Parts: sequence; structure tokens; C-alpha cells
Amino acid sequence: MNKTQHKCDCVRTGVPKIGDVAPEFGANTTNGYIQFPQDYRGRWVILFSHPGDFTPVCTTEFITFQSMLNEFHALNTDLIGLSVDSNASHIAWIQTIKNDIVFQGWKNVDIEFPIIADTTGKIARMYGMIHDASGDTDTVRAVFIIDPRGIIRAILYYPKAIGRNITEIKRILIALQTSDAFHVATPAEWIPGEDVIIPAPTTTMDALAHKSGNNKRDWFLHFKLISPDMILNKITNRKFITADNKKHTKKK
Repeated sequence: MNKTQHKCDCVRTGVPKIGDVAPEFGANTTNGYIQFPQDYRGRWVILFSHPGDFTPVCTTEFITFQSMLNEFHALNTDLIGLSVDSNASHIAWIQTIKNDIVFQGWKNVDIEFPIIADTTGKIARMYGMIHDASGDTDTVRAVFIIDPRGIIRAILYYPKAIGRNITEIKRILIALQTSDAFHVATPAEWIPGEDVIIPAPTTTMDALAHKSGNNKRDWFLHFKLISPDMILNKITNRKFITADNKKHTKKK
């Protein structure tokens, strides 16, 4: 059997949670057959579902994801889309996006990342992308950020009527990579170039030493600055396409 003709050989493992190993599956996509997560070892992956092809909100999301694809690649990250539509539907939709759609100045957009054809819904149910209470069998807007070891690190769910903030998804990815690389945490609203949080003291002596210095904050809250260049040098070999605190440049 030709590799591109394989049917999904999903293994049902239940709905995954943060910290779980990403469930394995094989599937046909618009870029050919993939075996997940094996084919993506050593890279981060953003696996996301959309309710359906030829739908307005999904179209704007896919154009935005594609406009930032090089930025994600610079972060050693691949994008994979999914819906319960067929491969033929996916292909027709992305051709329509390229030939007919203009969104916020973007036009003639080629969707280059793979879109999984999950017509049976097996993969979607395995990942908890179908929410029965939403009223149908379409997938909601789920996002799974998966690290190079195949571990799920973040999960986001959006209702069907609300488009995702792709820049925020990228910010979460950078925060995860920064936390791993420097063994720090990131505070609310953090973007690269702002203070990060270092681990709190674990002994009374360390806590007292922390308070006796110049730090005037509580003993458990200690910040330090890691410059954007330090982060970039640690997590990627290339500069980002744009600064993270600015809106990305539109493809026109």
C-alpha cells in the first residue's frame, strides 16, 4: 500500500492532560502521511483543531498561522492543523484561500503546514477536540503545544465563534522554551525582555539571606532580567521575524 493511502491507525488512550505523553497516531494530511509524534521528535509542535473547512473564522486563523510560519520554524516548532473534513476538502479550501481570500492585507497565501484529514473523528476524540455539549461532531478550537520529547506542555480551548490569538500562542511557546532553557518561571503578561522569576528559596537560611540583601520584595518572589538576545541565543539560531512586542509584519 502506498504510504499516502494509509488509513489512520490511532491508539485510543483517553483525553490527554498537561504533562502526558502525546497520544500516537498515523494519519493522511495535505502534505502526505505522518506518524505522530515520531516524525516530529526533536521539534516542538503546535497541534490545533478547527471546526471546519470553508468557514470564516477558521480561514482567518489559517492565514494568520501561515503568515507566522517562519517565526515558528525559527523556534524549532512545526504547525499541524486538524478537522473532521476530508483531504479533498482541505485541498480545495487551501486553494480557495490562495486564489480568492484577502484578510488584513494578506493575499495569495499558500498554506504550507499539514492539515490532518480526520473524517472518522478518531484523532479528535483521542485528543479531546470534540466537545459533545457544543451541539455537533465538529472539533472545537483546541491547541496542544507539545515539546521535542513528545510531552504535552500546554492546552488551550476556544469556542467556535472566537478566533485564536496566534501571537499569544507564540508567546506561550517562547515562555515554555525560556523556562526550560533557564530554569525560571514567567510572570503575568510576560514578553521576552521583561523580568523572569527565579526559583524561591527552599530553606529558612536561604530565605533570610534573600531578605538581607538589596531585594525589598517578599522572600519568595525574586526577579531577574534575561535579555531577548540571551533568550534567542539559547532557544534558536535565528532572529525572530519581528519583535515579540510588536504586531507581526503582514504578507501582502
